[in-house]
Amino acid sequence: MKTLKLLAALVCFVSLTAFTITTDSGYEVGDVATDFSLENIDGKMVSLSDYKSAKGFIVIFTCNTCPYAVAYEDRIVALDKKYAAKGYPVIAIMPNDTDVKPGDNMEAMKARAKAKGFTFPYLMDKGQKIYPQYGATKTPHVYILEKTTDGNIVKYIGAIDDNYQDATAVKTKYVENAVDALLAGEEVAQKTTRAIGCSIKTKS
Repeated sequence: MKTLKLLAALVCFVSLTAFTITTDSGYEVGDVATDFSLENIDGKMVSLSDYKSAKGFIVIFTCNTCPYAVAYEDRIVALDKKYAAKGYPVIAIMPNDTDVKPGDNMEAMKARAKAKGFTFPYLMDKGQKIYPQYGATKTPHVYILEKTTDGNIVKYIGAIDDNYQDATAVKTKYVENAVDALLAGEEVAQKTTRAIGCSIKTKS
């Protein structure tokens, strides 16, 4: 009887351990984000380490086909124009499976970037290896990283602001507030918010 109980407990422990490992939710604020090498719309591979003079990064998982992402395009361009020169460039990553969403393929990405005047890299997460590391679930989903001697530290995760529908009605600019705080050498007051957008598309 004791043997059966021990065996049951062991099976339960193994099952819980496996569950924990396979449902890693990605980075949390304070984690070090590992670098990546992803193809840009110009055909070049882009890594965070390419930005030698950057103080940090505004990493945004976004796409062509999600209405929420489209609604934020002009604001994403504005973020890059405002903060790239200050050391916080936007790095946009398209995480969707293009078999599921053909409108997010590389040619469509190139066309969209040209039409909207993207001033930042627009990278494809080919094989969908990077967005799970970050824990991104939506488009758009933002991760602000601060470059330190210990690596790129996650300082903010979530939405761009509090109104995807109307840029003129925004009351709180989460990303701008976070980057402004980091540039001032201060702690980010609101470190996480709920990302509002479309789910990232996969085959499974």
